[in-house]
Amino acid sequence: MIGAQGEERSGSGQGKGSVVDSVGPCRLKAGHTPTVTETALAFLKDARRHGELRRPLDWIPEAHHPTGSGEAVTPDALLYYRRGPADSDNGSMLRAFVEVDSATMGPERLTAKPTAYERLFRHVPAVPERRPTLQEPALEEWRRRYPLFPRILFTLDGTGPAGVDNRISALRAGTGLLAPPRFLHDVPVLAAPLADPLHHGPSAPVRRAVHDPDQQVPWTGSGHCSPG
Repeated sequence: MIGAQGEERSGSGQGKGSVVDSVGPCRLKAGHTPTVTETALAFLKDARRHGELRRPLDWIPEAHHPTGSGEAVTPDALLYYRRGPADSDNGSMLRAFVEVDSATMGPERLTAKPTAYERLFRHVPAVPERRPTLQEPALEEWRRRYPLFPRILFTLDGTGPAGVDNRISALRAGTGLLAPPRFLHDVPVLAAPLADPLHHGPSAPVRRAVHDPDQQVPWTGSGHCSPG
C-alpha cells in the first residue's frame, strides 16, 4: 500500500452532513489510496520523461513528524526528487510533503493543514536538563532531518472546478491565520487538481500558490532546494 490519508494527530472533527459522516472509513480509504498511488506514479513517470532521478523508495508514505504536546503531522507521503541527469551525482535535491484530498476532508480540516505545518516549522523539542546557549542554540526538530523545510503540495481530486476553487480558498484561509510571515516566505505551499499534473506532468506550471491562487507555478521552482 503506497499511502493512506494523513492527518494531524490532534484530530479535528468533521462537521454534520460531511462526506465522512455518510461513508465508512474503509470506503474512504479505498477511494483515497488509489489517488495517492496515481499521484506517486505521476511523479515517477515525469522524472523518467525528464531523465531525472526518482526511485520508488523516494516516495515515503505517512512520514510521522511530531509537533509537540502529543500532536504530529503525517502527510500522505514525503517525496524526495533529485533534479539533474539520472546517471550523475550532480544536481539538487527537492523534498515535498504531499497531501492528497479526495474530497473527503471538510473545509475546516483543510483550513487547519497550513497551521499544522507551521507548528512543525517552528517546533523545538524540549531536551531535559539542557538549556540552549549562543554556542549551541536550540534547533527546530525538522532540521535534524532536512537542510531545508520541504515544500507542501496539495493534490485535490473528487470534485469539479468549483469544488477545487473552494478547497483552495479553504487552504488560503488557513495561511491567513499564520502569524509569522517567515513560514510562507521560506516554504512554498502549492495546490492543484489531480487532473492537471496527470495531463501536463507534475513539473509543469500547474500548481497554484495557496497564498496567491492567481499565480500558477511549477512545484520545482522558487529556488527552494538543496545540494544532493
